[in-house]
Amino acid sequence: MTVTLADVAARARVSPATVSRVLNGNYPVAASTRERVLRAVDDLDYVLNGPASSLAAATSDLVGILVNDIADPFFGIMAGAAQTQIGGPGDGSGRAGGEKLAVICNTGGSPERELTYLTLLQRQRAAAVVLTGGAVENPEHQAAMAAKLAKLADAGTRIVFCGRPPLPEGDALVAALAFDNRGGGRRLTEHLISLGHRRIGYVAGPRERTTTRHRLEGHREALHAAGLGALAAAGDAGGTATGSGDRGDDDPLVVHGPYDRRSGYEATLELLRRAPYVTAIVAANDTVALGACAAVRDQGMRIPQDISVAGFDDLPFSVDAVPALTTVRLPLFEAGARAGRLAMGKENPPPGGIATIAAELMIRGSTAAPRG
Repeated sequence: MTVTLADVAARARVSPATVSRVLNGNYPVAASTRERVLRAVDDLDYVLNGPASSLAAATSDLVGILVNDIADPFFGIMAGAAQTQIGGPGDGSGRAGGEKLAVICNTGGSPERELTYLTLLQRQRAAAVVLTGGAVENPEHQAAMAAKLAKLADAGTRIVFCGRPPLPEGDALVAALAFDNRGGGRRLTEHLISLGHRRIGYVAGPRERTTTRHRLEGHREALHAAGLGALAAAGDAGGTATGSGDRGDDDPLVVHGPYDRRSGYEATLELLRRAPYVTAIVAANDTVALGACAAVRDQGMRIPQDISVAGFDDLPFSVDAVPALTTVRLPLFEAGARAGRLAMGKENPPPGGIATIAAELMIRGSTAAPRG
């Protein structure tokens, strides 16, 4: 049932004219009244576009692409690739053809902003929404996401996940393109073990992210398969972590922190203080690995002669690092482009709506056998 301006007015206990004034911003309204009206708009999911709201399945030429941080190449590559399929060039005449207007929504990793952007896109009758990167593993947020995405889908919006698994509940998706983070993490650690490393530190991402959990699970699967799982609990834990990192599930060889260079630097210093015996460090992603490399060098150690460092994602700068970074390649551009085609209905969804995208180990100079 379509929500009307009168419904909002009744919910906010004001006249329809007052609702109109608040939404149009063309007449002064008391702050408390304005807040009641906006709360009612949110509660009822009122669509601001009056003509569109009268058409239950009408959609606009707008496509939203949600990213955590557009400055992060991981997200920038996927968003840019999706846009090539969503808002690509027409026939050269300058006239609009079948393209859509792609809008990048930068959430900053905030679950609240993610929901806010989805609400705004719903009000704009977005034709499609592409959500990139790992999801927050919080039951309340997941339930709120499922409810919001269901409303979008009911209104005709196509929803595609790119680089994240489907929600535990909810079937509103056109498709979920999930990277094999667990398999990539396992193969990376298997490589280090094959070189002779037995004490491997791990600079992990934020605890609440699916990407963090899956990559760390793959790492630990490789350790346990090699009979090294007990080593994770060995040694002196050395107190709590400092800076941007925190203790990793009481594992002295794991430090959690944000997916950025500063976290990689500070968490690596904490890891080396806590477990100076490590001969290799696996970083949550390539950006974190750069910080880890800087921390290792500032401690007077050489890479890979004294300690090996590995990353994840195979971002463009990885091959230009000195030494070049051993990492796991995710086909970010290909995945983003596919998500764009799915969002535009140019490609059929995978069977069951879910596709797992393989990760490839890229062995370079930053990893070598431990000395001695």
